[in-house]
Amino acid sequence: MNESEKKCNGSSYSRRDFLSISTAGVLGIVTESALGNNMPADKPVFPDYQAMEKGTGKNVNLIGAYGQWASEKTRGSLPAYSFRRKEWNNIETWRIAAKNRVLESIASPDLGEIPEVKVHKQYIYDGLQVEEITWQLPYGMPTEAVVLKPANSKGPLPGILAFHHHGADKYFGKRKIVRTNNSPHPHNVDSQQQYYDGIAWANEMAKRGYVVLVHDAFPFESRRVLLKEVPEFLRGDLTDNESEKLENVNKYNQWASEHEDIMAKSLFCAGTSWPGVWVAEDLVALDILCARKDVDADKIGCGGLSGGGMRTVFVAGLDPRIKCAVCVGLMTTWEDFMLNKSHTHTWMTFAPVLPKELDFPEILGLRVPLPTLVLNANEDGLFTLPGMRHADEILKAVYEKANASEKYKASFYPGGHKFGKEMQKEAFTWFDKWLK
Repeated sequence: MNESEKKCNGSSYSRRDFLSISTAGVLGIVTESALGNNMPADKPVFPDYQAMEKGTGKNVNLIGAYGQWASEKTRGSLPAYSFRRKEWNNIETWRIAAKNRVLESIASPDLGEIPEVKVHKQYIYDGLQVEEITWQLPYGMPTEAVVLKPANSKGPLPGILAFHHHGADKYFGKRKIVRTNNSPHPHNVDSQQQYYDGIAWANEMAKRGYVVLVHDAFPFESRRVLLKEVPEFLRGDLTDNESEKLENVNKYNQWASEHEDIMAKSLFCAGTSWPGVWVAEDLVALDILCARKDVDADKIGCGGLSGGGMRTVFVAGLDPRIKCAVCVGLMTTWEDFMLNKSHTHTWMTFAPVLPKELDFPEILGLRVPLPTLVLNANEDGLFTLPGMRHADEILKAVYEKANASEKYKASFYPGGHKFGKEMQKEAFTWFDKWLK
């Protein structure tokens, strides 16, 4: 283990140990056959998320006549590794077993040692010290990232791993939530207005006294699939020439959305999954953030909207180095996805078998009793309101059982899918409360 890994690790697993941890023995703690059909008396009643077709009284869902059958498969007893089950009395025993099941399901690739970080530019912008950095993973183009912190700051500061959203926009990644010059791309001006009330929230977070790292996720911006590298029948007449032109950005994003099915199938064929790749790459970014001399590695937070919220669910749920988490606009149950909303979501959300082990909010609940904030929007078209509220009840139950109710909070805001100014204010205050 090198010095950077030691600094990041502390009393927690290193990233490599964490992702390669053997399930042998651990899974012997409890098995599904041992659990049987245990149905705890305190099992919550699942609400009926199926939409009622207007005027007919008929329940409808995304898979028609198969919906009731599929829904019944998720009911009966709680998921096998739910902390809400009565037999899970020791929180650490449960956490080890449940995390292993998640890691087995998402099948993250091993990315090896912490890569060398190259600093390409350093400058001051809007009262912030800005660094443009890259690192090379074992596959694909170098990952580009931006690091922001208050200019002239001294001493180690708390760190934030800021996750950009998906938004059917793979041409851009980190630039969706940062601003490093006075001439941002018009696409990102519109995107920040739509999702963030015109605010580059990573900049605002840094101004509060944090080192904020924003990197491109797979396969966004610097990590995107280049058109020249796929067969001609897939790319048609599209090219990578003049790629920053707004017209070409829009064409690329349309192509990348259609290519997502192929990418997901190919990842499954490679023995991994989209959330597995995201987790592995985000943990490398976490290693890099923790290893910085200007960062207090014991005070690390993460958060993001939408796809950034999904990454928060998995990374904050799985890695205890994340001491404070804020998930925005990405919280519901597997049943809500299954019956109502899978069509509004990317392939990068789903992992085979996992719903039998943990409901979706329980992945984030793996971090209990560490501080966790979930921000929802009542009119968010990506979820049903009953689904979001039921997820809240699940997380409340997890934190209550761990005697940590004060460490969990969920808020519901009016309006649609966004991380607006008022939501940001609550998120920033939550980070300040637990990291300062």
